[in-house]
Amino acid sequence: MISKTSRRQPGDVLAPFSVTTLSHGLMELPMRAPGAFTHLQFRRFAGCPICNLHMRSFAAAQGRIEEAGIHTVAFFHSSAEAMRPYQGDLPFPVVPDLERRWYGHFGVEQSVLAVAHPRVMLSAVRGLASAPSNPFAGEGGQRGLPADFLLDATGRVRAVHYGRHADDHWEVDDVIALARSGRARDEREAVVPARGAVRPG
Repeated sequence: MISKTSRRQPGDVLAPFSVTTLSHGLMELPMRAPGAFTHLQFRRFAGCPICNLHMRSFAAAQGRIEEAGIHTVAFFHSSAEAMRPYQGDLPFPVVPDLERRWYGHFGVEQSVLAVAHPRVMLSAVRGLASAPSNPFAGEGGQRGLPADFLLDATGRVRAVHYGRHADDHWEVDDVIALARSGRARDEREAVVPARGAVRPG
């Protein structure tokens, strides 16, 4: 298990970094467009029914997410080959990370208790029934825990969530609400004169 001391905290500023995505080529993160937010979500493994149910909810809401100025990027503890049957048609970038390089960089952990929660079984059944999945195609990711990060265009971490079980993650509405709240705070701060500044007139 990765030490909790490596976890990211709100207020941390990350240097730009590049990832190789499954279907969107090489990408630099976070997105640098003014006012943009980047949502990084760390999932478990390619065939995970819970993850695939979650991915379909984000795919269905892609228009709303883009309208809110959010770019979603999902990481999987899986190889590109394993991911193509399950995540190859998603409208947003997904990143194969079989070696858990980026999981380690963000302090995303694993636990033998990842599936030991009643909500996990319900979501797993729903995922198996509604999204292409294979819970046995894990490549070592069955113990993975999810995590979510919201970054602004400067690379500052604006919000963080480390899941306590396999189905503990931000939903679409959570991400949109966090981005709107962050943007509203930025707008308020932009109109407040700096301390000690002299008002004109």
